[in-house]
Amino acid sequence: MGITLEMNRVMPTRRRRQRRRRRRNRHRYRSIAKLGKRKFSPSQQDDDSQGAKRMKNSGMLLSKDIWRRIHCLMPMRDAARVACVSRAFLNSWLCYPNLTFNKDTLGLDEHVCETDFISKVDHILKRHSGTCVKTFKLEVPYELDVCDHVDRWLQFAITPAIEELTLTLYGTAQKYNFPCSLLSDGMADSIRILDLDHCAFCPTIEPGSWRRLKRLCLSFVRITEDDLGCLLLNSLALEGMELRHCDEIVSLKIPCTLQQLSYITVSECSRVRVIENKAPNVSSFYFTGNKVKLSLGEWLQVKKLNMRSSRIVRYARATLPSMMPNVETLSIGSLREVFNTPMLPTKFPYLKYLSISLIGLTNSPAYDYLSLVSFLAASPLLETFFLAISQQQAEQESIFGSSSLMWQIPEHRYEYLKSVTINGFCSAKSMVELTCHILENAASLEHLTLNTNLGLANRSEQSPGILKEVPKALSAIQKYIAGKVPSTVRLSVLDASE
Repeated sequence: MGITLEMNRVMPTRRRRQRRRRRRNRHRYRSIAKLGKRKFSPSQQDDDSQGAKRMKNSGMLLSKDIWRRIHCLMPMRDAARVACVSRAFLNSWLCYPNLTFNKDTLGLDEHVCETDFISKVDHILKRHSGTCVKTFKLEVPYELDVCDHVDRWLQFAITPAIEELTLTLYGTAQKYNFPCSLLSDGMADSIRILDLDHCAFCPTIEPGSWRRLKRLCLSFVRITEDDLGCLLLNSLALEGMELRHCDEIVSLKIPCTLQQLSYITVSECSRVRVIENKAPNVSSFYFTGNKVKLSLGEWLQVKKLNMRSSRIVRYARATLPSMMPNVETLSIGSLREVFNTPMLPTKFPYLKYLSISLIGLTNSPAYDYLSLVSFLAASPLLETFFLAISQQQAEQESIFGSSSLMWQIPEHRYEYLKSVTINGFCSAKSMVELTCHILENAASLEHLTLNTNLGLANRSEQSPGILKEVPKALSAIQKYIAGKVPSTVRLSVLDASE
């Protein structure tokens, strides 16, 4: 009885608390609903305190700095759209830090005219405060020539706050001279990324300038090797450098002061003859173009190397082991290779990935694919081997028309080789010999892929000669290779005629 009376006294109290909680919740939801339906007149002031009060009423009290941070993380096109519909973002648009101008961000189609491009860029910049711009990217389409306006746009963008500057001009804009005077008086001190394309560049060098530059990318840029050398000497924080089609450079000298430099790309710089690197921590080097002399220097830390040039396979085997002994990933692309690779005592002691692409062999039926064993034998830790022949080769001695037995070379044990891929597999006797040699000496092999496609996209692009070779290549696989594949190895044969 006593318990029942006590429960009767407690229950009304609980009900009253629940009713009060429900009333508070209903009041809060009505306030939020009214806030969502409220319409603002053009004359209404956008006061920060009122905005904060509204956000507080809705349970979303955020500081102005947080709203701006959210806004600056949006892509430019999205940031512009949300600024059109939100007063909270409208003010932050005036200080939006990342400006990117190209056909996509400006909403232009493929047939854009110069007038539309210029007017849209001007329209956006006129509504920007001109302060706090950290990233400025301008990519002008090929068919447009807006050189007369670029100086004005750069003058707007280059401020003491600028960190990333990208200028890509195509077509007739190759005549453009970058206004380096804009980078004087300390304006270059804050730049971390500089990416220029299709222009002339004569950098302004002042005490302390370019000290924060971390990445330098120059493509189709007319710059002398002396100007580039001065720029590099001042860029003590530089981590990566990319030079493409910079045809005024003959001798590229990378100073020892670049302690942070880790990767170098030199691509199709037609006049480069010597590359001298003294930066001690370069771990990645990518080169394409005419064969150059890599002068003795700090190449010992290179672990990833990609080289593409004419007749470079033999050169790579002879020079790289002593110059870059710590390389772990090696990719070689050789045009018109005709020289067999000699067996040499030098080693690639840490090489794990090897890719060799033979592009456009000359009419040399004597070329011996089996000579590539020299790379395998020199790489005791090799795990992956990729060989590609991307064009129809000269008539080689076929395994079917040969009167001699397959050549047996001295045994080499490949203890770590797990994956082998040959694109452009054909019935050449030396290629069959190379494949059989790998099968007989790679005890750890797991995957063998033989692709009879010679690098062409589809069957319609293949010449009658290629299509004629495919059945011969498949027959060579069936007769000489398939029977030697252990049960532990997965053989994949890709038929280009299908």
